[in-house]
This record gives sequence, C-alpha cells and structure tokens, in this order.
Amino acid sequence: MHRYLTSFTISLLLCSGKQITSAQQAQSRISEDQSVVDADGTAHLTRVVPVPYTVSPEARTSLAKPVVNPPIGETLAAKRARTDAYHHTDTAAYLALYPSHIEESSIGGVPARVVTPATGVAADRKDRVIINLHGGGFTTDSGSLTESVPIAGLTRTKVVAVLYRLAPENPFPAAVEDAVAVYREILKTYRPNHIVVYGASAGAILTGQMALKLKMLGLPLPAALGLFSTTGDFSVGGDTQAMYTVTGVAGRLNPPRRDRQFLTEYVGSADPRDPILSPLRADLRGMPPTLFLSSTRDMMLSPTTVLHRAFLQAGVDARLVIFEGLNHGFWYEAGLPESREANGIIATFFLTHLGLK
Repeated sequence: MHRYLTSFTISLLLCSGKQITSAQQAQSRISEDQSVVDADGTAHLTRVVPVPYTVSPEARTSLAKPVVNPPIGETLAAKRARTDAYHHTDTAAYLALYPSHIEESSIGGVPARVVTPATGVAADRKDRVIINLHGGGFTTDSGSLTESVPIAGLTRTKVVAVLYRLAPENPFPAAVEDAVAVYREILKTYRPNHIVVYGASAGAILTGQMALKLKMLGLPLPAALGLFSTTGDFSVGGDTQAMYTVTGVAGRLNPPRRDRQFLTEYVGSADPRDPILSPLRADLRGMPPTLFLSSTRDMMLSPTTVLHRAFLQAGVDARLVIFEGLNHGFWYEAGLPESREANGIIATFFLTHLGLK
C-alpha cells in the first residue's frame, strides 16, 4: 500500500518537472490532502488515494507493481520493440485462456490477422464477423491479438484485426483509409448487420472515425461499435488526461497543454477540428448502437464520457461501463478478474447486436 501511495505522490510532483530521487520518494509520502487553485481554475493537488475495496486481489497486486518510465527521448524503434515485447507476453497469456488459430492475411490490400477459436467458429456464426482496430497510440501495435483473442474465444466468431498503417510515417487519414478499405472488402461477403467494429485506445478513436467516414461515403453502417477508452475531439484535452498516465497514478505525467497537440504524430498537419478526426464535431445521428468502456484511473475517462454523452444527445443507443480503480487498457492483463468481466460484457454486447442472443 505504501509503495502505491508513493507512486501517486511522485506522479503529481513530476507534473512540475521535478526529478525525484529514491530518498526523496521515501520522504514524499503524505498523510493528508492539499490543494491550491489558481485564479483561472488550474488546480495544484496532492492526494492520498487508497486502493478501492471493490477491486480484486489480483488487481491490488497489479496496482502495486513498480512502474519504470521509458527514457525521455526514446526512439520510435525502441518504443515499438518495447510494445512488441509486452504485446507478445500479453498475447501468450490470453492464448492460454482462449486457444486460437491466427492467420496472417491481406484484406482490401491491407494487412490483417484473422483470429478464430481453436474449437472453430460456431455453426450459427459463420456468416458473422467482428473487426478489431488495435490500440497503440497510432504508432505501435499494442493489441491486435490481446484485443482479438479473448473476443474470438468468448463469441466463437471470427475476428479480423486490421494492421492499419502507423504514424508518424503515415499520419491521418491513412489509418481511416485502411479501416474503410477492409470494411468495404468485408461488405462483399457479409451483411452490414452481421458486422461489428471495435477498438481500444487509438483503435477506439479510429473506430469512431471510420464509422463517420462510412456515413459520409453513404456506406451501410455495421450492427454495432465498441469504443473502449477513446476521445472525440483532438482540439482539446480532457480532465483525466491532466491526472493520470497510461499506468494510472504511477509513472511520468505530461499533462495536456494548449501548445502541445495530443497524439501529434497521428494528427500530423491535419486540422484537429476536422469532423472525421474529431467526431465530437460531426453529426453523430444514425450511429450504430455503441458500447463505451473505461475506468476511473484511465487517462481517457473524461473524453470517453464526453463522447458517450454526445452519442446520447444524438439519439444513439449508447451504453457506458466504467470500472473502478483501474488504469488505461486494464483489460490487456489477462489475469485480472476485471479483464474477464470486461471481455464478457463486450462479447455479450456484440452477440446481442449480431442477433445471436
């Protein structure tokens, strides 16, 4: 518990750019809350945040793990190698739970991984397909398999993980173009009401962008969408982006600033107010039923809830599920009961809207 509380204190001190030594870490533990609010409303906070009693013992252990920050100025090659390593480890854990066949493929000229359960696709689901747009900040692939394997296993349905072009080599709208190309090709074989599209983090953002592009092109929309930890507006930051890192309360935090573009490698030279890039600025009427998913220590919680409300205001059947005490993309960790619960909620939502429940 003490190590966890220390991590939170350190993360707030790092917001100010201070370097914290091991000795200072031990002295930085606090026992009471403090806050100062500037005239413009900016808050400078110190908070003691116990682990919620509602989380599982496995989640408590996970939350207490020490976090090692990537080096400042880490190269793109090093970042991709680091991401590939943990993606491989996380995938192995999920394959142990949900044995699957993985086929490297190309669909509509775009590389893809086709994931099917080892026991085979259920007989009544051979004419259904689920499309995954993976996370990884648009610069890496952190989830094409960790996001797809459990969903294929739980739904007994084929999942196509799209390996869209990555930034910074290929900024917006390259990933949107790739996702649309795969969808167009899949439409040749599957009815739109037999297709679901989903993603986490960058993939969740891309899922919303793709759906709006399909609407703009006059193409039939899928049966449902899954947006798991997302944003709908690249022109502004969210409240939780100033509070949490990818690992929740631990790690180095670079809070949003007006002079720092969010995911600048992906945005590139595009106008952040572009309605495809930022769906919150688009007409959301007619979007398919959508499941939103986040957690209370997710840096993307605020923008996820804002986009969810926009869907509701547009008359969309939109459901929001928020887990307590967990960080961004916690469902990548196969050993958490909360991950199993989240994947179960996702699978049930998809099967329902594919007409299989």
